[in-house]
Amino acid sequence: MDSASSLQCLAKLLSNAQEGDDDDDEHVPHCSVSSMTPGSIGPVKRETAGTSQVKSETRKTIWNTEEVPEGSEYDDTWDPREQPEYQILFKQCVGTEDVFFGMSRKDHSTACCEDMVIKIKLPETKYSDITLDIQDKVLDLRTPQKKLLLHLPYPVDSKNGKACFLSEEETLEVTLRLSREFDFINFF
Repeated sequence: MDSASSLQCLAKLLSNAQEGDDDDDEHVPHCSVSSMTPGSIGPVKRETAGTSQVKSETRKTIWNTEEVPEGSEYDDTWDPREQPEYQILFKQCVGTEDVFFGMSRKDHSTACCEDMVIKIKLPETKYSDITLDIQDKVLDLRTPQKKLLLHLPYPVDSKNGKACFLSEEETLEVTLRLSREFDFINFF
């Protein structure tokens, strides 16, 4: 939409002239802003009978299913359990040729990391009380006292991961292989 037609639409919305409602005794200006709603801003849309049925069905939906993040079905705002402390670390395999000679394209950024390590503090928890579910972009951890629903910053290989409970530190350490689109180019 060009700026000239936008200005014309805006002028029509804000114009004070109303046909047939002019009284000569009163010179109180009429304001069309009071009848303006968010739906009346912009160009006039004309609906036909067929499209009005479609619009009434989609009017109740707030977002498309593509816009809902993966794992949001696990969100439970009414669960009183507290969220444990956690830390996300990234890990990469480097050798002498990477560090000293710079022969590969690896650097210290997360784009060059192969694994994601998530350390979760679980005080007063036994290994048998932990329930862990990992999807491509979501980590869901449940214990009797704690609950963690973590949307991961990168997609992971949910089938090949490792979890280790360090009872001395009361920490669960989850290692997940990153699964990014161009990793086959970056690492080989």
